[in-house]
Formats: sequence, structure tokens, C-alpha cells
Amino acid sequence: MPLPLLLPAALGLLFLVLPLGGLLVRTPWSTLPQRLTEPGALTALRLSLQTATLATGLCLLLGVPLAWLLARVEFPGRRIVRALVTVPLVLPPVVGGVALLLVFGRRGLLGGWLDATFGITLPFTTAGVVLAEAFVAMPFLVIAVEGALRAADPRYEEAAATLGAGRWTTFTRVTLPLVAPGLAAGAVLCWARALGEFGATITFAGNYPGRTQTMPLAVYLALETDLEAAIVLSVVLLAVSVTILAALRDRWISAP
Repeated sequence: MPLPLLLPAALGLLFLVLPLGGLLVRTPWSTLPQRLTEPGALTALRLSLQTATLATGLCLLLGVPLAWLLARVEFPGRRIVRALVTVPLVLPPVVGGVALLLVFGRRGLLGGWLDATFGITLPFTTAGVVLAEAFVAMPFLVIAVEGALRAADPRYEEAAATLGAGRWTTFTRVTLPLVAPGLAAGAVLCWARALGEFGATITFAGNYPGRTQTMPLAVYLALETDLEAAIVLSVVLLAVSVTILAALRDRWISAP
């Protein structure tokens, strides 16, 4: 490898790895178990796991049909729809939280009707956390599943239709097994993004311990009062991220 490329590559790798190494070096390993078992840390971790899982389930329910629509159905404006789906990837999360407030808040486009008709209030609730996480995480699932659907051989679906299988049977018995690896990878990435969501959550759901304070919010709060606690919580999130990368390693290596 030529030196003019090797040196910037090494600097880029160092730039990405050095902050993570600094986090591990500053971790109070001797008091780590004690800090992890503190009520506030356990509550934030439990809430994060629950809301990220629920958000991923919501994304699967809505995102898989959306990915199938984008991959298999020709309709006017499909490129615009695909662009709109990917907007949360580049939209600042705080802006996403403000947008959610304007739609689902008590005076929002839908929030006022939900409150008046069903008595449902979403902002500053655990359900609001799930909604905020799903908003920012769903594009990861849609993009992964759409890519898997485009790469899948449609002849299997055509053969199933020829044998008399209905569209729903073909989708559940043929299409989903074909794209299962892409679906699993998209779901894992979606879950990881939901777990690490901060901006939209704090804007739309607030930072109430036990109700809306997830791990990223707990890190932010601890950073102002207890640096070691913030480091410990950050290490937990780092460990989750590394585990996810390890779980997806085989798929990335085998990808063309």
C-alpha cells in the first residue's frame, strides 16, 4: 500500500479508535459491578431494553410492508417516497422530536384528536419514548429489507404463484424466508439505533427517571454530576454496540 494512503488511513483509524480506548482506560473497573447495580442505572437499562424492543417490533410491523412496497411495486413517486423514508437518517434527532411534538402533542395535528377522543397522551410518556425511537430507527430496517428483497430471486415467488399459492402465502412462506438474513440484520440495526437514541427522545418524551429516562439520557444527566457514573453507563452502551457488530460480522463478510 502506498505511503500517501497508508498514513491517512492509520490516522483515520486512530481517530476512531482512540476515544473508545480512552473510555475504557478511564472506566472505574473496581467499582463497575457496584455502579451497575445502582437503582438508577438498572432502571435506565431496563427501560432502554424494553423501549428499544417495542420500537423494533413497531418498526417490523410497519417497516417490512413498506420495504416490500418500495422493492416490488411500481407506482408514481416511488423515488420521492424512498427519499422521505430515509430523511430521519440525516435529520437532526432534535428536529425529529420537535416534529413529533407538532403531530402527536396535545395541540398537534393528531395528538389533540387522540387526547380528546381516546384520552391518549403520548408526549413525556414511555409510549412517547417508543414512538421517538421507532421514528429514527425505522429507516435502518426499511433500507436493509428493501435491499434484501431486491437481491432475492423473484422466480421462487413466481413458482409459488404458479403452484396456486396466494399472495399472503407466498409472502409468508417464500418471500420472508428468502430475505430472513437481511430482515434479521435490519432488525438488529434498528434495535441498536433505538437503544442509542437521545435527541428525539429527550425532546418528545422528556427525561423522567423510571418513565422516559433511557440509558443515553442517564449518561447525559450523570455527566453533569458524576463523571464515573457516566463512563460506566457509556461502557455498557459500548459493549452492546460491539456485541451487535460481532453478531452481524458473518453477514458483512459474506456480503458482495
